[in-house]
This record gives sequence, structure tokens and C-alpha cells, in this order.
Amino acid sequence: MRDFVEESRGYRSTRDRVETYFDRTATAVWDRLTSDAPVSRIRETVRAGRDAMRALMLSRLPADLRGARVLDAGCGTGMMAAELARRGAEVVGVDISPQLVEIAQKRLPEDLGARVSFRAGDMLDPHLGRFDHVVAMDSLIYYAQPDLARALHRLATAAPQVVFTVAPRTPLLMAFWGLGRAFPRADRSPTMVPHAPRRLARAVDGLAEVGRVSRGFYISQCLEVRR
Repeated sequence: MRDFVEESRGYRSTRDRVETYFDRTATAVWDRLTSDAPVSRIRETVRAGRDAMRALMLSRLPADLRGARVLDAGCGTGMMAAELARRGAEVVGVDISPQLVEIAQKRLPEDLGARVSFRAGDMLDPHLGRFDHVVAMDSLIYYAQPDLARALHRLATAAPQVVFTVAPRTPLLMAFWGLGRAFPRADRSPTMVPHAPRRLARAVDGLAEVGRVSRGFYISQCLEVRR
């Protein structure tokens, strides 16, 4: 298979918008949201939802990860990577935003430093190597189905288990999606693309539903690919 980034302009374009948003517009917001600092009630629901989703995704992996190599694809500020390292895994955390990676490096507890390597770059880079597990929490939610399917294929060639999230096709999210497409703004966040798991399963071998988390303004569906 040719390098995925070279053969998908759609993926590259979306990835670049995500990088611009998190590096130039939303760094401070995500720094605060993923900390224990006070936030608004709306963001409290997002924080609670993300905590619940992280726990759900981690439940799909062994409790003892000693000897395992895990890719945290779209690691953000490093909360998932730290939890994986506490289970004993060797973790590679990758994010397209250098500023978020810098925050992750600063926050990582010193006793976990030997187990975690953070990098700024593309989560689909084949040079990252092979893994026992891949987790991708809310990092694939901006991609249309063809690019998402190809991304999952790439990740599944790197590991026998890929646990990831998508925005589900609920009436609320579909309404937000439609409004976002109708009123584009240069400074808005990248638009989440809702997906129906059954439809996605027709394009991705070995895909299975895990569960959904809905907390106020946070709605996300956990899926899994095994080979």
C-alpha cells in the first residue's frame, strides 16, 4: 500500500485543519479542559464524557500491559498515554499539534517517563512501527468515511487491535453537522463527521461496536477493529 498521506488529499486537508485549530485556536481551551482547573458547566459535561470514554476504551485492553507496545494516536495532552503507562505499556503518543504534545510532555509524571515517548506528527506514519494495540480517542472524528476507512486500514496493519471513537449519527449531532456545513467560518473548530457503525462496518473488516458515551454536550461512540 502506498503512503496513505500521499494518496488521500481529503485526509491531508482535514489533518491540516485539525493541526491549525489545535495549535493556533484551541490550545488554551484544551489545556484547561484536560486539567483539573474549573470550567463552565458545558465543558464540565465534555470533561466527564471524555473521562468516561477513556475508561471504556481502556476496558478493552488488558489490565496488565507489561511487555506491550501501544500507540496513542492523537494523544492530545497525554491523559490516555499516562494511564497506559501505569499498566506497564511502552507507549508512543503521537499528535498533529506540537503545542499539545509539549503540554503532554510537561504533565507526564516523572516515574512514567521511561515508558512514554511523545512525538508531534501524523498518527498514520508507517515509520512509527508495529504495536500490540492502538487507541485513537476522538482523533478520527473529523474524517469522512473513505478517509476514515483507509486510516483504520493503515492502523490495523500496525496492530491487531485498534480501539477508536467516532461521532454517532444521532439527530442532535446530525443537526449540528448540517449547521456547520451551512455556515462555515474560518475560525471554527473542524467539523465532526457523524458515522453509522453498521455502514462503516461494510467498509472496514473486523469492526465491532463497543459502546456509546453521552454526557451533556459530549456524545461519542467507541468501536473496535480486530484482526
